[in-house]
Parts: sequence; structure tokens; C-alpha cells
Amino acid sequence: MKNILKITIIQSELVWENSAQNRQVFLEKIKSISEVVDLIILPEMFTTGFTMNPEKVAETMDGETIHWLKYLAKEKNTAITGSLIIKEGNKYYNRLVFVHPTGEIKTYDKRHTFTLAGEDKIYTAGNKKLIVAYKGWKICPMICYDLRFPVWSRNTDDYNLLIYVANWPKPRITAWSTLLKARAIENMSYVVGVNRIGADDNGHEYSGNSAAYNALGSEISTIEPNKNTTEIISISMDELTKTRNKFGFLEDRDKFKMMNEE
Repeated sequence: MKNILKITIIQSELVWENSAQNRQVFLEKIKSISEVVDLIILPEMFTTGFTMNPEKVAETMDGETIHWLKYLAKEKNTAITGSLIIKEGNKYYNRLVFVHPTGEIKTYDKRHTFTLAGEDKIYTAGNKKLIVAYKGWKICPMICYDLRFPVWSRNTDDYNLLIYVANWPKPRITAWSTLLKARAIENMSYVVGVNRIGADDNGHEYSGNSAAYNALGSEISTIEPNKNTTEIISISMDELTKTRNKFGFLEDRDKFKMMNEE
């Protein structure tokens, strides 16, 4: 087990519906990371922005971006995660991929598609949580709108790190920051939220406000709004275990199941 997990948060602008250009932007940012890190987190739909035109930009699980991620994960000897638009058959998915340094890939399809933008009419929602085993940590990655639904993210799996990748608009950024902290407190888990900055072609503005919290909801890091930056944080399994053992809040969880849980 790795006691200290070093995580790189990349808060960046996104080029609208231009996968090649976005890959180049993130390539330069990732190549510039001078420290040895365990995990790199990219925003939601990091190759395109939050577009409702998947027919223009969708890829497959054997597409260029997946091969690019596998190359970078191996080259940097680190895991990389973020979401992109994937087509399977005649369906489109807002799919998070967690790429291990070995090239192994785990996937999570966004459960709560964003009805306000019509995402539910274009993308197929997922119905399974993903728990990634990585270097002795149990990681639960989710996507943007999932943040508003605490039952879906409830810590029944004893995960240690909850991740949200997002395109969360500036007008509702207070909810983003508040809910990230709430998810950390109620699940007694580290929480890292990575959001984009800039504006998209629909005129939506994004301020970032990427952040990390410990199991008591204290800030580990809050990235300056609107800042195009890469930041490295460290989280400690020892600290998390001591906090959980001291307070024991998870032992008093309500015992109930989701309808789609066996």
C-alpha cells in the first residue's frame, strides 16, 4: 500500500470540439510535470468541451485519445483519468476512463446526465459505480452532475478517494464548492474536484475552482479561479485511517440499497 498518493490536478481551458488541439495542450502540461506523481486528473470531456454534438467528435475505445492516454500513462509511469465522448454501436457515452501505467483501463459512464442541457436525450446514462484499486487505494471517480446526488456517491464501498471531473459553469460555482466539501464530510473520504476554465461555444463561462478536501471537509487545496494551472497535492492513508478510527462516523451509516444494487 502506498501511504502517500501524489495527485496532479490540471485546471485548463478547452478548445471547442477539437480533440487534436486539446490533446496537444494537455500533452505539454503533462510533459512539464517535473515531480514523480501517482495520478493525473483531467476535466470532464477534456478533448471537446461539454458538447451536445457527439456525432462530430466521438471516439471509440480503440481511438486516438485512448492510445494517447495509454502512451502517456506508461511514459510518465502514472495513472491518468478524465472523461471523453465514446461511441459504442449507435449510442454515445460521457465516459470516464482510468488508465493505469500498465495500460489497463477501467471505465465509468456518467450516471446523472445533465437534463438542463439535454445531455439525457443525447448520451446514454451509466448504471454502475466504479471502484478502482490502485496502489492500495480504493478510488471512486464520478462526473460533474453526479455531484448533486449524494445517494449515488455514498461510501458503501469503503473507498478512500472520491473524484469529480467537471465542466461546471461559473453561475453555479457556489454549489460546486459546497457540495465537494459535503461529499468529503458525509463519506469521510478525500475528495478531489477538477473543473475547466474559460468559455465554450455556447457562451457558458467556467471559473474552475478545482479543489481538494480531507475527510473532515478541510481544504487541502483550492486552485485560484480562472487560473490555467497544474497543481500537485498529496493525500495520506495514515491520516485518513486515524480520522476514521477516531470518529467512526462511517460505522453509523444507514443500511439501505439503491434499486439497481443487488
